[in-house]
Amino acid sequence: MTSSLLKLTATIRGSRLSISWLRGGLLTALTVLAGCSVNPIYSTTGIVLSNYSEGEATPYVLQMEDSHLACSLGEGVDPLLYSFSRVTDAPDSTGSLLMLLAANCSEQRAWEEELRYLRADYQGDVPAAKDAREAMKRLNAEIATRRHEAFLRAMRAYDYDPSLDNPTCPDFSTEQDELTFLLGLLTGMQAIVNDANSGAMAGVPRNIAPQAERAAQCLDNRQWAGLPNAVRALVWLLIPDTQPAGAQDPWQVFADSARLGVDNGMRISMALEAVAAETFGRPDVLETVLARFADSESGFQVREDYRLVDSVAGEVVQFISDKHWTANYGYRTPQRYFGRLSEQSQQAPAEVMDLEGLL
Repeated sequence: MTSSLLKLTATIRGSRLSISWLRGGLLTALTVLAGCSVNPIYSTTGIVLSNYSEGEATPYVLQMEDSHLACSLGEGVDPLLYSFSRVTDAPDSTGSLLMLLAANCSEQRAWEEELRYLRADYQGDVPAAKDAREAMKRLNAEIATRRHEAFLRAMRAYDYDPSLDNPTCPDFSTEQDELTFLLGLLTGMQAIVNDANSGAMAGVPRNIAPQAERAAQCLDNRQWAGLPNAVRALVWLLIPDTQPAGAQDPWQVFADSARLGVDNGMRISMALEAVAAETFGRPDVLETVLARFADSESGFQVREDYRLVDSVAGEVVQFISDKHWTANYGYRTPQRYFGRLSEQSQQAPAEVMDLEGLL
């Protein structure tokens, strides 16, 4: 009898253990099945979107001329594309360009606030000037944050750690990779300036500048329209100790880079020269740059694959001109005077309406 009871007890315990294992197995199986029914679909979709953005959308956008439409794409698509980084690798190369475009949207809004401030200041409207000034600072913080993120993404995309003492230059697979990396460096530099204009609200680290100067040497200056050297020249002006012994004067480097830009169909180096001239108080250089940019419009052959880059460069130069005119005359640059700092610098013929075309 005792033996039978012991056998029965062992059988019950074994059955409970089996049920426990069965329950555990079912729970594991359900977890796996749930993961298989959701995550692979999301993951696959993320990979498809990332590959499409890299291979098709990005080249298409870089060929666009409408920078406002392009920046809207950055603001709209970036959150969607990066939401898939929860289930697959983050698309940092495409993401760097998308965040760069999103920052351009913020910058366009900041430009309008700055012009509003200058008009109010010209008219002596103190409350309006203060309001525009504060709006401009907040937008600059937003721009700085976005541009800093674009810089970080570009560095991650190509496994480049700019904080190392002797980082190895990335191995780029395509021209688009090189441009993405280069624009990431430029955007990092811009983030520093935007943060300064915000009153340091974004907290962008200033050591990006020497890091960008060093990384710019990984790219061919002639191939990329003088932009690598223009980035380096800007750093030399910001931090003179970074300029190598025997290097050219930064302003000469800017002028040489600007000529390469015209020859290679991207005038972004000239835009950077204009920014430097305004930032460091060189109205003589600014007047020359504006005149050269306006003159280059005649017969200029844009690099079709990167039309957007030149378009943004043109908008930067236009804004710098508008700032000068608004501060000094209360209104934006009249189109017939683009390339000049005043109506008296070179007298242009008056515009005459062709009445025959209206008949």
